Amino acid sequence: MLKVGQKAPDFELPDADMEMIDLRDFHGRKNLVLYFYPKDGTPGCTIQAIDFSELEEQFHKHDTVVFGISRDDCLSHASFRDKHGLTVQLLADSEGEVSRLYGVLEERIVDGHLKLAFDRRTFIIDKQGTLKHIVKVASARGHAQEVLKLVRESG
Repeated sequence: MLKVGQKAPDFELPDADMEMIDLRDFHGRKNLVLYFYPKDGTPGCTIQAIDFSELEEQFHKHDTVVFGISRDDCLSHASFRDKHGLTVQLLADSEGEVSRLYGVLEERIVDGHLKLAFDRRTFIIDKQGTLKHIVKVASARGHAQEVLKLVRESG
């Protein structure tokens, strides 16, 4: 399990336009917010994506780039983005490798059956690549504002 103060694992994933995004490209330049969500188009995920998009300019004022990550593919992300006018970048973790790396996707035994469980979490990473905050999402509504407050306080 990742902990605050650790280096955030680097990765490379495609965005909704099938362009590869490499976290290493942001080292020394930008803070990052990685919010992991279960599925494009679901009510909570839509609220969360819209809220992050509406606050994107505020995040930019704090040298922070926001990425939403789910197991949906690039085409699903593009459709979700276009349908809701999202501006936040969505990354496709179709195989779930990055979700597992960040500990938000894991196998659990539920009712005697092995199932994939998803924990909606957000990671705030500073310009040096260090995890500053790990936030378990209690409610999609208001989460983006909570994250922005943490980014502001982190300076």
